[in-house]
Amino acid sequence: MKSFKPLGLLLLALATGLAAALYAAGWLAQQGGGSRKIAVAAADIDSGSRLGPQSTRLVDWPSNSVPDGAFTDLAPLNDRVVKSNLIRGEPLVARKLSPAGSQGGLSAVISTGKRAMTVRVNDVVGVAGFALPGNHVDVMVNANQDHARGESPVPISMTVLEQVLVLAVAQEAGRDDTKPRVVNAVTLEVSPIDAEKLDLARSIGTLSLVLRNQQDRQFAATRGITKAELFGGARTQPQQVAARTVPQAPPARVVPAALTRSSAPSSSIARIEAQRPAHCVEVIHGVQRGNECF
Repeated sequence: MKSFKPLGLLLLALATGLAAALYAAGWLAQQGGGSRKIAVAAADIDSGSRLGPQSTRLVDWPSNSVPDGAFTDLAPLNDRVVKSNLIRGEPLVARKLSPAGSQGGLSAVISTGKRAMTVRVNDVVGVAGFALPGNHVDVMVNANQDHARGESPVPISMTVLEQVLVLAVAQEAGRDDTKPRVVNAVTLEVSPIDAEKLDLARSIGTLSLVLRNQQDRQFAATRGITKAELFGGARTQPQQVAARTVPQAPPARVVPAALTRSSAPSSSIARIEAQRPAHCVEVIHGVQRGNECF
């Protein structure tokens, strides 16, 4: 009798587990709503690569979690260019692909309205090789600030561009490598206006790249720093142009009284008399009378 009791408990446990498994399977099927076949990457794919029959495949995917823009057929994916790196098994969606007919390479990766511009760097300027494709950097320039004529240029360092996407380093645009790579050129994605700023900055001074945190999207909006400010002084300002001195008008010429009364109006006579010096002597020449002032 005692030998049947452990066996009964074992059978009861098996029955309970089977019932729980059947209930969980039914609940998952009800919640999932079935599955659909969608296209995924059959292998790791680098940005700028062209898709082919060997790089895509269809797999079952839960219907309630199918991403927006997913493809249910492989035919539309043939010869499409990938805009960002894909890992094996990742769903292929429209936003990660270039428009149909696009050529492969870096030009297919550039966002609409943006431009790709390459700047020369070294192991210091390029953040010791840590500025990799997919990272965002700030661009700084060190140059001489123009001042008024006759003054010496003032060295200044300031940030000219912020949150610039690194498209490629050297001739590679792969974004899956986390190891630093020291290269001599970095390609940045900039707007047309920022491309003009970057071109002017590299022509008047030396450029430096400042690596940003991947989650940091705030703009610093700094005004730069001069050599005087760096050592605790005030910002150097160009000297103001001195005001031009207006020469004083010469003293009014003394006109004889007889001529003054006959040729000048009364208002002019009053003004001349008001400007007379303090010491005057009356001089009589025949019938004419005048004043000589000293």
